[in-house]
Amino acid sequence: MPALRLGLISRHSRGTIVDRDLILEAERLGFYSVWTTESYGSDALTPLAYIAAFTSKIKLGTAIVQMPAREPTATAMAAMTIDALSGGRFILGLGPSGPQVIEGWYGVPYGKPLTRTREYIAIVRKILAREAPLEFKGEFYAIPYHGANATGLGKPLKSILHARKNMEIYTASIGPAGIECSAEVADGLITIKRIVREPGERAKVAVESYDDRIDPVGACVGMKGSRIHGIVRELRNENIDVINYTSNDQLLIQRALSP
Repeated sequence: MPALRLGLISRHSRGTIVDRDLILEAERLGFYSVWTTESYGSDALTPLAYIAAFTSKIKLGTAIVQMPAREPTATAMAAMTIDALSGGRFILGLGPSGPQVIEGWYGVPYGKPLTRTREYIAIVRKILAREAPLEFKGEFYAIPYHGANATGLGKPLKSILHARKNMEIYTASIGPAGIECSAEVADGLITIKRIVREPGERAKVAVESYDDRIDPVGACVGMKGSRIHGIVRELRNENIDVINYTSNDQLLIQRALSP
């Protein structure tokens, strides 16, 4: 069994996007990774470039980049750039977000998140591999584009930047279909394990990660609870606490009963 590795979610507070001192202390203490989030304010990628500049060892991950917010080629370019600037420390975390943010903030259809995830990761991996000029035809993405209003001048291109081909890609998934999709196309998964609750009162959501390097609670909740909203809707707007899952039943009960 791999050794337990600790990760830090770089949480936003009023007027502060990155807590430099906290991240430096985490790196000094031997934390494996630091993760940034995004919803509809600060993005997840820009802060990591800043963090890369004042750190030297800690891994840099996005938890998560919202796929509908960017074309997969743009995400791959940002990932490759931060990875190169940081000496190969970048981890790409992707997710579909939710309809409220995607349609309400980005103004694009939420569509089919699993189909989008498969296509998105396939394109990113093709770009990282750099085995041939990029060509892709799917339901969401067509590269080169030859559809409506195209000039006809687009041709397949290969990234100028030589990327790290084995860059890790993680996805955030909650439901069974999303978990199956993650197992199919990603290198890591964060999932909800169990829910303990008194109906009408407060829900206790137990989460775990299949990768010991990732903080499952922070990655599940997201910035200001942005990624937990879907679960809140499923539980009919009950209050929610997210806790770490454990196979130790006594400890799990203690965590579930804690205020």
